[in-house]
Amino acid sequence: MAQSSFIKKQLSYPRVATAYKSKKNQLKQQCHALGIQWPIQQLYLRSFKYDSQLEVWARNNSNEPFVLFKTYKVCALSGSLGPKRVEGDYQVPEGIYYINEFNPKSQFHLSLGINYPNASDKIKSGFQNPGNEIYIHGTCTTVGCIPIQNQQMEELYILAALANEAGQSFIPVHIFPIRFNNAKSKSVLQKITDEDEQYKELTLQLQTVFDYFDANKKLPFITVNNKGDYSMFPLNNQ
Repeated sequence: MAQSSFIKKQLSYPRVATAYKSKKNQLKQQCHALGIQWPIQQLYLRSFKYDSQLEVWARNNSNEPFVLFKTYKVCALSGSLGPKRVEGDYQVPEGIYYINEFNPKSQFHLSLGINYPNASDKIKSGFQNPGNEIYIHGTCTTVGCIPIQNQQMEELYILAALANEAGQSFIPVHIFPIRFNNAKSKSVLQKITDEDEQYKELTLQLQTVFDYFDANKKLPFITVNNKGDYSMFPLNNQ
C-alpha cells in the first residue's frame, strides 16, 4: 500500500503502529468476505444511544450501497436520551456529524473526534455554551462521548485512517437516540417526546434519515436551516 504523509504520520505513533500490525490481516480477511476491497475506501458510522451500539458500514465507492461491517457495543453511557445543548451536561450528542480529528495519543487509548457542536447544535444552544471535545474512544468511561473496548477502538481507528487515506476526509457519524426499528426502544422514546415537543421534532428529523438509510443503504444529503432543523434530500450516488 502506497503511504501518504497522513498514514505515515499515523503509523509513526506506537499505539497506531501496534494496532495496525495486529489488526491488518484480520480486517483484510473480513473485508474480502463481504466483498469490500482492501484497503477500505469509504466508511459510515451510526450510533444508537439507548441501544448502546455503534455500527460500522463500508463500501467500495459512491455508486454502491453500504454493507454492515461491524457492530460494537458502546460500553458506557452518561446522561440520558436527548441532545447535548450545554457544556457540562454529560449528554451524548444526537445529530448528524463527521469525524474531524484523529488522536493517536488519547488518554482514552485512541480516539476519533466528531464535529460537535455542528451548525444545528450552535443554533439550538442559543446563548449557552454547547461545549465541545466529543469523541469515539477506547476505555469504558465517558462524560458525553462514545466509548468502546480498546481492541475494538484499534480496529475502528485503523479503518478510519485507511478511509481517510483513500480520500474520505469527512467520515459521516450519525448519532441516533434509539434504533428506530426496535419496538421497545421506540416505546421508551415516545414516553419522553410526548412531554417534550422540541425533542420530538428532532427525533422525527433523525428518524427520516434512519429510515432512508435502512431502505436504501445509501446516505441522503442533509442540510440545516436557520432554525437548526435538519432537512433530508435523497441522492442517487450517496
